[in-house]
Amino acid sequence: MKISFKIFSFLLTIVMYGQDAVHNYGTIQIHDTGLVGFHMDVINDGAFNQTRGLVGFYNTDNSITLSGTSNPVFYDTEIAVDNGFYLENTMGVLNNLNFIVGTIFTPRAASETNISFLSDSFYTGGSNSTKVDGYAYIQGKESFTFPVGIDDRLRPLTLDSNTINDYAKSAYFYEDPNTPVYFETSFDTSAIEDEFLSVSNYEFWHLDGEVPSKVTLSWDNQSFVSLLAEFIEDLKVVGWSIAEKRWENLGNTSVEGDLENGTVTSEEFIPNQYEVLTIGGNNDLLETLDNVEPDNYYMTPNGDGTNDFLVIEGIENSPNNTLQIFNRYGVLVYYKRGYDNSFDGISNVSNVFSRNKGLASGIYFYIITLNDIKKKHQGYLYLTTYQEN
Repeated sequence: MKISFKIFSFLLTIVMYGQDAVHNYGTIQIHDTGLVGFHMDVINDGAFNQTRGLVGFYNTDNSITLSGTSNPVFYDTEIAVDNGFYLENTMGVLNNLNFIVGTIFTPRAASETNISFLSDSFYTGGSNSTKVDGYAYIQGKESFTFPVGIDDRLRPLTLDSNTINDYAKSAYFYEDPNTPVYFETSFDTSAIEDEFLSVSNYEFWHLDGEVPSKVTLSWDNQSFVSLLAEFIEDLKVVGWSIAEKRWENLGNTSVEGDLENGTVTSEEFIPNQYEVLTIGGNNDLLETLDNVEPDNYYMTPNGDGTNDFLVIEGIENSPNNTLQIFNRYGVLVYYKRGYDNSFDGISNVSNVFSRNKGLASGIYFYIITLNDIKKKHQGYLYLTTYQEN
């Protein structure tokens, strides 16, 4: 039989089914330096939770399935199964899960069966080809990135809570929330809290948790976020409210990347108040004034009290606004929600220019979106060299 043991003590009954599975009826205990490697299916109907060593699953030709009536808990474990490691009962990890080769599959229709990261546990090696296709669970953690995804795509969800979670679990679904496969209800993307919100028709995450938290969602080139927003700064986390039966804006406190790949972080909310989460943007109800010449501005931010700031007349009539300023190459150099005439020639965008650094003299163009009056203006800004103190 293809099963290896090193330096551990055990009391168990193992039955081999035509060399196709290992069936444990007894008790397995693995000491600190012990290692056990399984190369075939495992049926666990006994105690397999007193482990301090390493339990590995290895197969280059076939998949491996872990099943049985008793949930195993491993201290260290590693997965190297080219054709997938399938869980039919929950598997717990106390220390380290090492993804080497292959994906862990859990049943999406039964979220109580999952890979469980307990107390101080962590994982290494998550990637597009090494992830959890199904549900991952945590217990006793304040922050965690769920290594979830589907097919050949890792689509992680990061949970940052304001205290320790007794439990939380998450899975990723690449399907239209209007017609979900694994949920009894649909999540109508036209049911939104206000007319300015748009919701992805391509994907969503399910997240359970009762602790107030911020959530970071990711996107890739199959998320098509360019259909939701012209600029990534307009992307946000949205959630299907269980109480209101609609999609609600959960905010945007941080955004990174581009329209092909990136992440967006929500404001704080309670996950259990929302059935599913996804990425949202702006509903294209804003009128772009192509037939109206918007104002152009000239700035000399040198502290002399004249033209030191970009002052947009009437901005107070639409406090729910967004200002974006771009250089001549189309690179975003300044972004502000609720613009209040405070731009003084200093960039506030990271990873493009040094934040809080004065912009070079030249021609820039701006877009001001006035949500309260459903208008969008575009114009030019002429800026002289910023004089640093």
